[in-house]
Amino acid sequence: MKSTTNIKGAMQVELPIKIYGYDIDVMGIVHNIVYIKWFEHLRQEFLDQYWPLENMLQQDQAPILQKTEVEYKQPLTIYDKPTGRLWVSKIKHARWVVDIEILQKEQIYCTGQQSGFFYDLKEKRPVLLPKELIRMYEEFQEETQK
Repeated sequence: MKSTTNIKGAMQVELPIKIYGYDIDVMGIVHNIVYIKWFEHLRQEFLDQYWPLENMLQQDQAPILQKTEVEYKQPLTIYDKPTGRLWVSKIKHARWVVDIEILQKEQIYCTGQQSGFFYDLKEKRPVLLPKELIRMYEEFQEETQK
């Protein structure tokens, strides 16, 4: 399956992925759980670029991962050199959704989606997403539609 995602203006992050010996099983393919680790690396990169931990903690907030979905398309081996992509597909007042692809030369090996919300660390309850993050997403959406 080829990558068909139009990612322009969707707050995309992209990371090269290195496959280590401990990532593979006895058959020489990447363990399924390793993809989840890569999803987390991509989500952290997104936060580092668009809403760093420092910003969140200043507001006594943290993002909470509520759901992860994964669809394995084909196996990767230790010899592969994949790339991970993550972009925001939806932001509402209290919820966020990101889409993820693990690919190599535009060939998709795995797709996924994560969703969650923001949590007030003092009040110990969900809160609205930071207005600045919503504003950034809306600006990216407007740019995409031009």
